[in-house]
Amino acid sequence: MRKILAILCLVLFLANAISVTATSFNMEKVGVEPLEQLDDYDPLLDLEVTLKIKAIRALDTIDAYSDPDFFIKATINEEEFTSPTWKDAEYLYNCWNVTKNVPDDNDLVEITIQLWDEDKDQNEICDITKKYNNEEEDNFLNIVYDVKTGLWSGDDNNIGDTNGYGRGNGCSDGSIYTDENDCEIYFEIIQNDYDNDGLPYWVETYVYHTDPEIDDTGDDTDVDGIPIEWEHKWGYNPFIFNDHEEIDIDEDSINNTEEYLTENYGSDPYCKDLFLEIDFMEYKPNGEQLKPSEIGREMMKNPFHKRDIIYHIDMEIYGGEIVPYKEQVEFDEIRQIWRDYFMHNDDNNWRRGVFHYCIFVYHTEPNGFAFSGDISPYWGYNPGTNAFVISFTTMQNKDEIFEGTIDFIFATGTMHEMGHNMGIRWGNPHGCDKRSTIYPWQIGWWIYRNYKSTMNYRYTYRILDYSDGSHGIRDSNDWANIDLSYFEKPEGKSLKTNMLHRLENLFSKFGL
Repeated sequence: MRKILAILCLVLFLANAISVTATSFNMEKVGVEPLEQLDDYDPLLDLEVTLKIKAIRALDTIDAYSDPDFFIKATINEEEFTSPTWKDAEYLYNCWNVTKNVPDDNDLVEITIQLWDEDKDQNEICDITKKYNNEEEDNFLNIVYDVKTGLWSGDDNNIGDTNGYGRGNGCSDGSIYTDENDCEIYFEIIQNDYDNDGLPYWVETYVYHTDPEIDDTGDDTDVDGIPIEWEHKWGYNPFIFNDHEEIDIDEDSINNTEEYLTENYGSDPYCKDLFLEIDFMEYKPNGEQLKPSEIGREMMKNPFHKRDIIYHIDMEIYGGEIVPYKEQVEFDEIRQIWRDYFMHNDDNNWRRGVFHYCIFVYHTEPNGFAFSGDISPYWGYNPGTNAFVISFTTMQNKDEIFEGTIDFIFATGTMHEMGHNMGIRWGNPHGCDKRSTIYPWQIGWWIYRNYKSTMNYRYTYRILDYSDGSHGIRDSNDWANIDLSYFEKPEGKSLKTNMLHRLENLFSKFGL
């Protein structure tokens, strides 16, 4: 019996050791690096390194409708490069690349990135770092790129970088409500590679022992469902099985397998991601489509991006599907739209566990609400709520009542309903969705005046933000309480369990 127990303990120890090794894989600790400096780190070609600027977004200014004139200063091995100036651009995508030939016998390449706003009187440097002041020398992103591995370190690092690999965020220092010309920048650094699989010659030859002249893209030697290039990029050993469906390091309820499936969106397994598919109804009377504009969608992202939750809005790849026009849509019809256009009538569609869903319709009653398409009760804000509907007529009416633009109204309405998908619901906290908070002559307007959140009807179309709990009595910290897993379909939930949630909501209404 003791021998059996000893063997079981040994098996458990080895299994744990393999698991730890698999999830903490570090390139510097794998394989045997030659002791001497190599004369050529890639004898198959002449090495070049490319800095790609994938996106630039203003975080302090977009809500104020200012017009930054961005340009970039970058250095690669001390040679300076300056981008064109982009006029009146609060956000830019895939805007600039610069390539430099680098020494073949030096494994490290030093890169710096600065973002500037051109001004008539004096250019102003933008804050894109975690550092705590606006001194010019503190606003460099200092990067050291390794041609051996194709990875980089410094002010941005792929292992455990909670604000995103290849992303700088000026609000990461906590300046969310302070105007420091905070911006975010997304970038990528690549090198030329003979077989174009993204695995440099050195790492193929000395670490993985693969052929640097044969494209290994898509290879899954350890049969864990994730190919070698993804595991290499994110620090996993591609030759040791990892249970990626159970790994969720950033706790955003998107496991590694789902992070891989959403790679084209920019998903990052170390930085929280939030996904929303938006579909919309055609509008036959005048040909207009009922959907938020590009500027409206950009507005939706900012409150989340300031807090390093990257909001991916899909109206291009799978989203943006056009639903036939109907003047008024009933709830059962909305749920059918969810099945037809989001789930595509596939109960096992993987997007159910990744994406929230929004459908813009012309009119529905009530004017907008969150719902669950696949669990009972279908209407309400119970765990599993992953969808919501926005009524175009409501947005138009609110635009006439409140100061601002239709873009802002769309953004605030969407953020309100998305809050329900993350567990902020009627009566929880008490100021959420209270009908008594809408008008100044109602008592709730005054009782919950400090709950400065779009979830409070007093502020729904006035504030594009959740509250942080800092405003005094009866405020609530929405940001600390959002649950990114709330939208997941509850497994094995019975009707009885869901009825208990319905009773919980009812009790909350009366403060019980």
